[in-house]
Amino acid sequence: MSALVIVLVLLPLVGAAVCGALVKNGRDGAARSAGFAVSLVELVLVAVVWGLFDPAAPTRFQGRSSVEWIPAFGVSFSLGLDGIALAMIALLSVLVPVVIAYTSFTSAAERFPDGPDGEPRGAGGFVALMLSLQGVLVALFAATDVFVFYVMFEVMLVPMYFIIGRFGGARRQYAAVKFFLYSFLGGLIMLGSVIGLYVASGTRLGAATFDWAELQRLAVQLPESTQIFLFLGFFAAFAIKAPLVPLHTWLPDAGAASPIGGGVILVGVLDKVGVFGFLRYCLPLFPLASRTLAPLVLVLSVIGVLYGALLAAMQTDMKRFVSYTSIAHFGFIGLGIFAFSQQALAGSALYMVNHGISTAMLFLVVGMLAARGGSNRIADYGGVGRIAPVLAGLFLLAGLTTLSLPGTNSFVSEFLVLIGSWPREPVYTVIATVGIIFAALYVLWVYQRTMTGPLRGEAVVGGGPGAASARALAGGPGSDTVDTDPPDAARKARFGDLSGREIGVLAPLVLLIFLLGFFPQPVLDVINPAVSATMSEVGVADPVGPNGVAR
Repeated sequence: MSALVIVLVLLPLVGAAVCGALVKNGRDGAARSAGFAVSLVELVLVAVVWGLFDPAAPTRFQGRSSVEWIPAFGVSFSLGLDGIALAMIALLSVLVPVVIAYTSFTSAAERFPDGPDGEPRGAGGFVALMLSLQGVLVALFAATDVFVFYVMFEVMLVPMYFIIGRFGGARRQYAAVKFFLYSFLGGLIMLGSVIGLYVASGTRLGAATFDWAELQRLAVQLPESTQIFLFLGFFAAFAIKAPLVPLHTWLPDAGAASPIGGGVILVGVLDKVGVFGFLRYCLPLFPLASRTLAPLVLVLSVIGVLYGALLAAMQTDMKRFVSYTSIAHFGFIGLGIFAFSQQALAGSALYMVNHGISTAMLFLVVGMLAARGGSNRIADYGGVGRIAPVLAGLFLLAGLTTLSLPGTNSFVSEFLVLIGSWPREPVYTVIATVGIIFAALYVLWVYQRTMTGPLRGEAVVGGGPGAASARALAGGPGSDTVDTDPPDAARKARFGDLSGREIGVLAPLVLLIFLLGFFPQPVLDVINPAVSATMSEVGVADPVGPNGVAR
């Protein structure tokens, strides 16, 4: 399996180079098709690795490989998979072909802004950047060398910066720079702790190393004060990336300015790097510091749940709305991780996967709606369900999985987080549960305003795509335009319901929403060994006994 893990890293990078060469030769269509084919092959290979992965194996990492990289500092390009890393790579391998298909082959994909020479930008360059980002993220999740993880943590900013800054919306340059600076600064702070770990390993282990397994062995020898100092360096980078309040402000700007496909990966996978870092690095490498500083993280998490929910309810832009809902959900993930129970940790790891699927679904449906109306403003829509019932139905499904309706994928993970957090942290659990009520309010409020009632809003009755934006810029009539007449065939034809290709793009996500809603056990079986190992490394007894009763 080790050779397959290496291929999972290299294949998207090679595909990105091929797509870039095709774009340079003016073959944008060929680049899009080649990129989609590469992403499908990657998906098949991930499925093979999933089938070969043995949850009962005695070692934490499977498919390990190591190539000497910087021998003077003991750095090796080392890769290996535990269940959490495999689940994140599987999520990425599903979302990338969905994003490429949406961007390249559907009429709903937004038109990328023109370049400096006035020529429209093709999707081939976007596909090349997306594949390069996928290769870097696979290496990041699979890294078993802390220095390699750090390098990938910083390198992943580059393709995402260009995805936002080159292919995004009106404020793309501002959002791209803000995203890059926040994340890069966090990475530099983490670098200080990486160097500190390296020095400490040389002092206490006899040989300085960046190997994760050796550094985890070092954890029992480091005093709590040193662990706290090093923990905070990693935590700063991961809290920015997660993002936890108050380090979250880059996400709404980046999410709103990103192209839809970029937003799917940004909110669906890339910001999971932060909570993945908590699980892989903060808890196992700094167990004493993790236990000491857990109350701080729990406070920030529950604040994020409530703050994100309240801000989501006040948004006027649909893409910012999705971004703020994500901030609220990340609060639940943080609560589950630092509650230190098997159920809560498993729920958080599963939540990472389920949130990626739910957010991807919601982002794509928002993109398909905006492609028809030419606006991201909630007030520019109303009564869409009368002329686009399939779009309205899938919008409702995306909203229901976001609020964790039983039967959808998010419910299982949120339930595990709450039931697992309760025995150890009942106060924080109760406060976080209030966020579920807020989630129902903001999701149903947006659905009601955009999809139900009479036809209204410039995007629906004001003259087609772009009309709402044009009128707003010109200072013309507002978005309270209401059409009380029954929708006619002409209006239906102009606005349009989802096409077969658009439904095909969303179909895999719909399938996963229900499949993981009713049968989450296959993913939990893969995740649970890594969760159990993390609990053991932190040195905290599970507050819930094997019979489900609190100890």
